[in-house]
Amino acid sequence: MLVFAGILLLVNALYNIVVWPRFWTRVAKDPRARDEQGRATRFLTVHAILIGIALLLAVVSAVAGVIALLQA
Repeated sequence: MLVFAGILLLVNALYNIVVWPRFWTRVAKDPRARDEQGRATRFLTVHAILIGIALLLAVVSAVAGVIALLQA
């Protein structure tokens, strides 16, 4: 079961590392991301925070997955 959990955590990390940066490029290009003066809007700020948290969780999942596989 520990091997399964480790693999699942690594797959989760890989998925998040692949998906979220691509989503960021779409959010950054969205017209709602900047106001008329070129400053970041709440739309961009909120998405940046959410993507940052998702990538942090991906790193934590990767570390936990490696630890789980090493202990198995």
